[in-house]
Amino acid sequence: MTAHFKEPLLIEKGEMQYLFDHKGKKYLDLFGGIVTVSVGHCHPRVNQALIDQAQKLWHTTQIYWYEGIHKYAKQLADTLPEGLDQVYFVNSGSEANDLAMMLARLHSGNWNIIALQNAYHGASPYARQLTSHATWKYNLQGTGGVHHIPNPCVYSGEFGNDKDAYLNQFQNQLDFNIGKHLAGFWAEPLQGVGGANSYPEGYLAGVYEKVRAYGGVCVADEVQTGFGRCGSHYWGFQTHGVTPDIVTMAKGIGNGFPMAAIVTTKEIANHMSKALHFNTFGGNPLACAVGMEVLDVIADEKLQQNCVHVGEYFISEMRKLQDKYEFLGDVRGKGLMIGFEMSEDRTSKKPLRPELVSQIWEGMRENGVLLGRGGLWGQTFRVKPPMCVTREDIDHCVSAFDHECSKIQQ
Repeated sequence: MTAHFKEPLLIEKGEMQYLFDHKGKKYLDLFGGIVTVSVGHCHPRVNQALIDQAQKLWHTTQIYWYEGIHKYAKQLADTLPEGLDQVYFVNSGSEANDLAMMLARLHSGNWNIIALQNAYHGASPYARQLTSHATWKYNLQGTGGVHHIPNPCVYSGEFGNDKDAYLNQFQNQLDFNIGKHLAGFWAEPLQGVGGANSYPEGYLAGVYEKVRAYGGVCVADEVQTGFGRCGSHYWGFQTHGVTPDIVTMAKGIGNGFPMAAIVTTKEIANHMSKALHFNTFGGNPLACAVGMEVLDVIADEKLQQNCVHVGEYFISEMRKLQDKYEFLGDVRGKGLMIGFEMSEDRTSKKPLRPELVSQIWEGMRENGVLLGRGGLWGQTFRVKPPMCVTREDIDHCVSAFDHECSKIQQ
């Protein structure tokens, strides 16, 4: 096991946006179990839904029908644009992207896929081909067929905020490497593991147009961005004004329960009839009960709206610290999907030295605040808390971050 800090943190209890270690110390969890705890640790309503279902029916598979899987599929599809209404349940984001790759290739009749550098789409043997972080790459033979293009990051990308330059780069990839043999294109609406990186306005819309012109499908990986986390919209792809052909989702879908899903159109889903396909645990009664309650809690407790208000406040308060610290290179994000990129300076945008980033990270832990790390060099603090966090929580974090940054001597 890989520990997250120099001294491993032993967690014994969770309560909404807080965690407690074995000594009873309280921590503000701003990483949400790696962007997984959406409505709060041990949310009482979700807990009760799980308990009630466990007392009724633990498990059956898709060879038998049961009410929960149909109700949940309908409820989930109702959150998506018209036409995205065919739902298949699996157990993880990696599995969801695996299945999406299969469907993209079956539907298009092509093999080649384009994904972005700095993206993370899973670590299974198939999905690992989509991921573009060397730290997650084992020296093993893959299935191939995935082409990565430079990340169109507004902050540190080669062309900055120049959408057209990135689109020309994408076109070159099609012309020189793929031609008319494109199966699909993968992108997170806002990169997660990569460090909450955003793209120029209109970039995804331009890419989607090119992909469809070449016969490929467009896939939105909403594993980290979905279920209201981006605030202004329920799904991350909606913030770009696009509608994908396939949506993959996991993590926040179950508030920490191991479940995931892929949603697509009927035309694409029909390829599943070409051979048998089966998932033993996907969409089991426990998962469906949890999933339905999570959707209800997000709506009833107005957590998407909380992401807007708290997220905007968080970003504005952190940007005030940029005036004090040159090495706080960028503060970015949407809703409660936020990143703080640490740079040697804002001209070169070179990542801040790892030992300095680690010093802040460890110091935040001592102050009772847990942050994630992202980016290829671990230079970006990832902030994706349970969506129930408050402005008071944010004040505590900002104050602690200010205090730890004040100790840094470059």
